[in-house]
Amino acid sequence: MMPRSETRTSKRALAAVCAAALVVALAVPALAPRGRAAEPAAAFNPMAGDGMWIWYVSRAGGSAARIAQKARRNGIEVVFIKSADAHNSWSQFSPQLVRDLQARGLKVCAWQFVYGRGAKAEADAAIRSVRRGADCFVIDAEGHYEGRYAQASTYTRRLRSAVGSEYPLALASFPYVDYHPAFPFSVFLGPGGAQYNLPQLYWKTIGARVDAAFIHTWVFNRPYDRAIMPLGQVYLNPKPKQIRRFRRLVLAHDMEGVSWWSWQHAGRQQWKAVRAPVAEPSGYEPYDSYPTLRLGSQGDLVAWAQQLLRGGGYSTPVSGYFEASTRSALLAMQNDAGLEETGEADPATWERLLEFEPLPVRWTKNGAVPASGAGVVLPEPRSADLPAQGYEIPPGRR
Repeated sequence: MMPRSETRTSKRALAAVCAAALVVALAVPALAPRGRAAEPAAAFNPMAGDGMWIWYVSRAGGSAARIAQKARRNGIEVVFIKSADAHNSWSQFSPQLVRDLQARGLKVCAWQFVYGRGAKAEADAAIRSVRRGADCFVIDAEGHYEGRYAQASTYTRRLRSAVGSEYPLALASFPYVDYHPAFPFSVFLGPGGAQYNLPQLYWKTIGARVDAAFIHTWVFNRPYDRAIMPLGQVYLNPKPKQIRRFRRLVLAHDMEGVSWWSWQHAGRQQWKAVRAPVAEPSGYEPYDSYPTLRLGSQGDLVAWAQQLLRGGGYSTPVSGYFEASTRSALLAMQNDAGLEETGEADPATWERLLEFEPLPVRWTKNGAVPASGAGVVLPEPRSADLPAQGYEIPPGRR
């Protein structure tokens, strides 16, 4: 969880973009999602339940006994502890600490902040974290990884090959997918990637109401068809009623778990709100929709739809640009499926797309090269050069 240095747009401008995006995304209802089994499911989900993130163990009690005692008092079942930054392993994530926490009934996930400047070395640091006994591992990839498809492909392939197909991996990244057209969500959450998606949904820092931020995140992350377990906010003193509302929305959307950034930043009122009993909101109907893509759309969601089309046997480049060839492929798919032939990736079409196994892709910087294993070798999609449309979190607010 590192501060970002990129230029941000104003909160007012971002709110306008968010509102416009939601109008498009929520315009057409969709059916209930059907799970696609592109990755072997973990034997169990150690991230399920209530979790808390730890940046520095020294500022979270300093010992397994103190951490476990406070976790029990507050209903925390899993702790996410920083284990590496880039290629550097952190000594605080030791095998002894992991064993001691597990012996006290806690599940322990390691997390690593990655930059993409040395993907193999970063993957090796992740592998070392797993081998220290972590129940699960989280990749914290943010602005540094925008446009770095080749590096993301190298990182995920190297990590997954070392830990096995069923080891529970998660991605913690931007919540607003549509703001980041060049971020390789489709790599980190695609074939060979993470089974779980933990978007950093910091509503107060974003400057949005809890419900608006939650809906935006939910709609634009659904196409990747990974279990969504949002990372909420207890830093910057959010109101307890907002924390409780966030937890109720998690229940309403049948999510397996929720976690919070971070242990060292939570005050008494935030801890109380995290542990207080909550119920699903009465009469609340979850938004059952997906983003709509059409001619002119650009970005990773387009590249992902193209991978799904290719996996279903329909011909289209995987470019991240929605052009005539992609529209033709969608029209053919819609005709075959008996759907309305809109030529757009609308909510009903996403439902059909997600029944396909996506084309496995190995991205490279320099085009096709000999590769071992399944999948197609392609140069990075053209959309990898697109700038961010905005940054949800203003500078100096992490």
